[in-house]
Amino acid sequence: MIVVMAAAASKSYCFKVVLLGEGCVGKTSLALRYCENRFSDRHITTLQASFLTKRLNICGKRVNLAIWDTAGQERFHALGPIYYRDSNGAILVYDITDEDSFQKVKNWVKELRKMLGSEICLSIVGNKTDLEKDRHVLIEEAETYAASVGAKHFHTSAKVNKGIEELFLDICKKMLEVAQAEEAARDGDSTRTSSARRGIQIIDDEPEPLSSGGCCS
Repeated sequence: MIVVMAAAASKSYCFKVVLLGEGCVGKTSLALRYCENRFSDRHITTLQASFLTKRLNICGKRVNLAIWDTAGQERFHALGPIYYRDSNGAILVYDITDEDSFQKVKNWVKELRKMLGSEICLSIVGNKTDLEKDRHVLIEEAETYAASVGAKHFHTSAKVNKGIEELFLDICKKMLEVAQAEEAARDGDSTRTSSARRGIQIIDDEPEPLSSGGCCS
């Protein structure tokens, strides 16, 4: 669900992003590095899902980002729809040293498109680039696949903090573009639009100072 809070000087957009992928690909590490700038070499097993938040300022727009980190173990896959419904964006993560984890990303993309249609913004992430010497997923194959499903591909390493800021900033910009296009469509059409179906709410709100920010490029 997109929540748009209208204020006198600016608007605040609330977006939900879900992290999906097999166990041990580094979803939790990516989220923790982005939100709290910390990394642990110990594997952190996510049970069902965890929730983190980040506040940014992108091109003068205030963004409140809710990041849902889901469990990758097979026994939790049936719970996926509970966590990714109403998502504005999805980050699909695979381990560059694990070919099977990349193939599983394709299954997630099919499921997301089936359940949420083309409105959800997708990013596909090859994580653990610090282990490049052990790579088993061809860069060209991954980037070609991402382009074929309308997603952008990113190379990241939570361990050395590479590519993560760019990943989240890019998907936030995409979600902003979609939200603004839906607002324009709603304002120009009194009938029920895709914006209404996705539950955009506009609430009068006073601007608040941000504790963290992003950049506009």
